[in-house]
Amino acid sequence: MYWKKQSHEQIKESIFKALEKNLDYRGDRPILGVPGTYLDTMEFYPDAPFLKDAPFMSAMVRNPNHIGVHTLSDQSVLEVFEGTQRVEKDLIKLVAEEIFNGDANQQDGYVATGGTEANIQAMWIYRNFFRKEYGARIGEIGLVYSQDSHYSMPKGANLLNLTNIILEVDPETREITKASLESKVKTALKDGIKYFIVVANLSTTMFGSVDDIDMLGEYFTNINAPFKIHVDAAYGGFIYPFTNPLSRFTFQNPYLNSITADGHKMLQTPYGTGLFLIRKGYFDYVKTEEAQYIPGKDYTVSGSRSGANAISMWMILQIHGSEGWKYKMEMLCDQTERICKKLERMGVEYFRNPYLNIIAIKAKYMSKELAHKYYLVADSYEHEANWYKIVVMPHVKPGTIDMFLMELEGEVRGRK
Repeated sequence: MYWKKQSHEQIKESIFKALEKNLDYRGDRPILGVPGTYLDTMEFYPDAPFLKDAPFMSAMVRNPNHIGVHTLSDQSVLEVFEGTQRVEKDLIKLVAEEIFNGDANQQDGYVATGGTEANIQAMWIYRNFFRKEYGARIGEIGLVYSQDSHYSMPKGANLLNLTNIILEVDPETREITKASLESKVKTALKDGIKYFIVVANLSTTMFGSVDDIDMLGEYFTNINAPFKIHVDAAYGGFIYPFTNPLSRFTFQNPYLNSITADGHKMLQTPYGTGLFLIRKGYFDYVKTEEAQYIPGKDYTVSGSRSGANAISMWMILQIHGSEGWKYKMEMLCDQTERICKKLERMGVEYFRNPYLNIIAIKAKYMSKELAHKYYLVADSYEHEANWYKIVVMPHVKPGTIDMFLMELEGEVRGRK
């Protein structure tokens, strides 16, 4: 896991060179067939002085369309944006090979609109894979995920006519229980489910819990059931690999077939930067043959999408470099650990994965007013909360943490 840190000037030079390789609608080229997608010049004037030092904003104004999957060997999709599409291709290679330890040029991917789309993209691919390779019919494909999983799972199942198989977790460890896995899958098999799309979480939204990908893979292998595992690392994808050197969530693990990793969480990129990565050979199952007016075809849920978002992810990873990013994530985990030690001294029960910066505190230890004051997130807003979570991000100041812990300690003492 290594890539060199770049300076602002180096990054600026790279992005402006990429933009120069894109077709400029305002030049003297006789462009008739492609719509000019640069932003409206009455409001977003392209000669604003600050743009010469703002590569991301310049990309926003130029508004390149990154439709398609640029890691495929097909003809470039909308080659008028070839320059910035190359930046996205480099981004996919960096994340797949340096962060998730993939073999060289053995992964495909694209920058989706977010984790929800990326998760649904995986479900769509595997549904079509089972239909084409096994002759699976509607009603024979199950989507397996834990009760702590993101709501994009039932959303995707609804869209794609998949059968939900929701696994229970231990209320204290947040681990999928083996008994639930065995029971739910046994019932599904009796009900005619023959093929399984399995989602393993690399940091759930509420708890930061991490599923045992090897346990899931071994279970479905042992019962001889066709399955594919997708990893939802929308939150954990840009922190866990840097804080846990023994992570099993890499492309060297044969059970991992695809993964989602959002940029607009830990990377702090603009919204609309969900990364989807998958082993080569699978995008063909969702190739949109009907898009005959597009040279390289489309394979994505979103279709047209902003090239500027891909550029933002590339820029942030480059400005830190691998060592800088590792240091930043380790600092957040150190800060999180300090809070946990204080909670332990107070006798407050909590859940936390040691490689992540999320702490879920049992709600019985604090008032609703205290949770509301510090904008803690509840596990439910429809029922009585059982947990409140803290997410330790760069904006979280030590003084704010200390004030919260002092007030929490006062409430804990008052309850004794």
